[in-house]
Amino acid sequence: MKMKKFEIFSIPILLFLFLYSCSNQRGNNARINKDIIFQTSTISALYGGVYDGNMTIGELKDYGDFGLGTFNALYGEMIELDGKVYQIKADGVAYLVYDSMKTPFSTVTFFDADRRLNIKNEVECKKLEIIMDKFLPTKNVFYAIKIDGFFNHVRTRSVPKQNKPFPTLAEALKKETRFQLNNVKGTMVGFRFPSYIREINEPGYHFHFITEDRKAGGHVLQCMVNEVNVDIDYSSDLNLKLPNTSEFYKFNSE
Repeated sequence: MKMKKFEIFSIPILLFLFLYSCSNQRGNNARINKDIIFQTSTISALYGGVYDGNMTIGELKDYGDFGLGTFNALYGEMIELDGKVYQIKADGVAYLVYDSMKTPFSTVTFFDADRRLNIKNEVECKKLEIIMDKFLPTKNVFYAIKIDGFFNHVRTRSVPKQNKPFPTLAEALKKETRFQLNNVKGTMVGFRFPSYIREINEPGYHFHFITEDRKAGGHVLQCMVNEVNVDIDYSSDLNLKLPNTSEFYKFNSE
């Protein structure tokens, strides 16, 4: 008889716990802020030759569907667009990467444009940056920027895989390969960071490019846009995750 009472009484208790758990889970999901920029490691560490990371591409995708970076051993340029991650190697070709690959430095976000700027004439990229600066409400927050359309030309670069002991970034870039892409459709993926962030990320604009057919690209050195849409996503939040590696721990950031 006691067993029966327990069985009857246990149903509403379990039901209450289940409903509470579901409600709490919905509340946690509602509090997830996707309007945030996520970064692994720092630009100063990358400059110093810290090219080993402990974050996989699969893990990185949990923090954004749009962004840029590099791969372990500085093995090419990374670009993430629409949730897919590409590696532009020293041959200038874009390769779709496995989730198991790792990154020592990346910046990503869930891209959701707050404002659009239409460019309908030829504009060199340095001038375009000046136009965007006048278009932004402030220079003191973070911006993810997607430039999509037709480009008269884009000059890009990539670097070969580095060997240990790793050189500084300045030394590694002496072996970079440069590419010229003319009259192409494609997308520039990038960010604009304030000057006060210089030890964490590159101040100003930083772009990577990939062609519309997702076959070529690289780190942008120069470009001339023709007819493009500039979509800008504002963010006042930065989530920084530092590498849990001996290489990073030993790096002298001072």
